[in-house]
Amino acid sequence: MKLLQKLISVFVLSILIQGTVSAQSFTADDGYVEFISKAPLLEFKGTSSHLTGLVDLNQNLVDFFVDLNTLDTGIQRRNRDMRNTYLKTNLYPFAEFTGQLITPFDASISDKQDVRVSGIFNIHGVEREIEVDGTLESKNGSLRLEAGFAVLLEDHNIDRPRVLFYELSDEQIVNISILLRPAGPS
Repeated sequence: MKLLQKLISVFVLSILIQGTVSAQSFTADDGYVEFISKAPLLEFKGTSSHLTGLVDLNQNLVDFFVDLNTLDTGIQRRNRDMRNTYLKTNLYPFAEFTGQLITPFDASISDKQDVRVSGIFNIHGVEREIEVDGTLESKNGSLRLEAGFAVLLEDHNIDRPRVLFYELSDEQIVNISILLRPAGPS
């Protein structure tokens, strides 16, 4: 009888541990990403609601990518020029960031917590090490992540677009917002 109780206890404990481990991995494919582009007297942004992401708290891993063909600036010609001439999405269709959380995050706290991630940002076939500051918030079993960082076009061999007589800034601001839900069992 004691052996049966021990086996049941081990079984229940293993289920609880499995649930805890899988609840430490969060994914989404409907996050929001925007870039803000500035020139004297002109500012516009491109947006996408197709940001895909993973946060694995057990491994302190983050991974986010977006299909650059889903970016929309609100003007079809500008979209076409951005994709074909500058981003060359036929050759480099995705932008991706993969990194590690370098600040602690406590999923049991439901307030926003400042976090920093260090990793590799890849766009236009060029990888650069960057650090990104943002916030993570644990709420109702999910994670809300918001972050922003600057990308220098010349660092990624992207020609700087000209709009009429204005040359856009080399620095583009990227902001992301995504609600990640617990990943299902593998």
